[in-house]
Amino acid sequence: MSPAHTPAGIARRLLWLLLVLSLAWALAACGVAARQFERAADAATHVGDFGRSGRLTPEERLWARTAWRYVENNTDATTGLANGSDRRPVATMWNVADQLAALVAARELGILEAREFDLRMSRLLGTLASMDLSGGALPNKAYNTATGKMVNFENRPADIGWSALDVGRLMTWLRIVGQRHPVFQEYVDKIVLRWNFCRAISDCGALQGASREKDGALRTYPEGRFGYEQLAAAGYAAWGFDSSASAQLPPLEWFNVQGLPVPFDARDPRTTGVPAPVLTMPHVYLGMEFGWDPPGPVPSQQRLRAIAQRIFEVQKLRWEREQAFTARTDYQTSEAPYVVLDAVYAAGYPWNTVGIDNKEVPKQALVATRAAFGLWALWPGNYTDQLLAAVKHLHDPNRGWYEGRFEATGAPHAHVTLATNADVLRSLLFKVKGRLFEPDQPRGYFQRQTASPFQRTDRCLPRERPACRARD
Repeated sequence: MSPAHTPAGIARRLLWLLLVLSLAWALAACGVAARQFERAADAATHVGDFGRSGRLTPEERLWARTAWRYVENNTDATTGLANGSDRRPVATMWNVADQLAALVAARELGILEAREFDLRMSRLLGTLASMDLSGGALPNKAYNTATGKMVNFENRPADIGWSALDVGRLMTWLRIVGQRHPVFQEYVDKIVLRWNFCRAISDCGALQGASREKDGALRTYPEGRFGYEQLAAAGYAAWGFDSSASAQLPPLEWFNVQGLPVPFDARDPRTTGVPAPVLTMPHVYLGMEFGWDPPGPVPSQQRLRAIAQRIFEVQKLRWEREQAFTARTDYQTSEAPYVVLDAVYAAGYPWNTVGIDNKEVPKQALVATRAAFGLWALWPGNYTDQLLAAVKHLHDPNRGWYEGRFEATGAPHAHVTLATNADVLRSLLFKVKGRLFEPDQPRGYFQRQTASPFQRTDRCLPRERPACRARD
């Protein structure tokens, strides 16, 4: 009889088998414990009880590096300003807000080391602290990124007025920079202290843009549309300004899409002067940045969150019923109409796509990369997993992420912008960190300079604003 088949040999083999199984069980248990510990650690660093959470996977880290490549390629080494579109040296203040978001995300995701982050942020804040202002009051609507000088949208030198929405968006991200990286708090405070808000916000808290007339005068006008107006108002409120009139939701009506009622701005665009589409991104920003609970006297968190939830649900329902991937928002294109309002609802119709001039452009309907990432970050599930799979290859590793995929043909819309690449980074940062804005009570240089109502600057900073007569 072979020694292996003796009773003693069989017993030894059984003992070895038990030892191997015990070791395998112990290793598996250690792996489970390690994964549980990792998930607990991730949950502890993710602020808020909503959205996708966890550290980046290797694939997601590659997505972040691709988005950061756009910023690397398009940032001027002298001014620190990044181009709003690939290789086109023009930027708005909304673009600058996106650049700040991209810088913060790249640093906190470990893509950008501390020294380079400091230098890039310092150059950018230095330019913001010294650039010429429209009418001597607020940042111009556009700047040349190579010179830091005011230009029009054709990149010719001009003072063309300001966008109160763009300034509000920038103010949000200046506050976030100061919160998350306190070494820069003094410098972002000094940027805002330069500005004059007397015409940008009415005494009753309504945001007002300005345009340059033929006679050279600056004419102010009400600015904002559903979602974006509330988002911009939050930026002013984060610094203590009264932006309550714009923070409030406009009169809403509801349209029905396949059994789901969805809210839209009931104001007539012919009287407001701006179209009022239902778009994904403003409600995504309100979620990722504020947890749908922005600062200031605003609609309830539950109401803002419910609106965002419905805008997500109706796009998911369209996919379930029609098998049509849907991630609708505004986006840029290199040809007319240049800005496309690819809407859940616009001008009386669901799934309507219009240009900034309000003319219908149905062939421009897009599965937008930035909307897909935003929905994926905030609403984890089967639909958003598949939605992201539909856009995750739409990039050039050497240039950045494309705007999206055309609904009609599936062809990529290969325009490359700061907005989309910043939103990829912002969505990945949200996954890791959760809500990005901290609802704290700031105690910095800005608050010290504006604490006394008797030390007036005549810039209508907080405590200097006249009382609203309508409220009185």
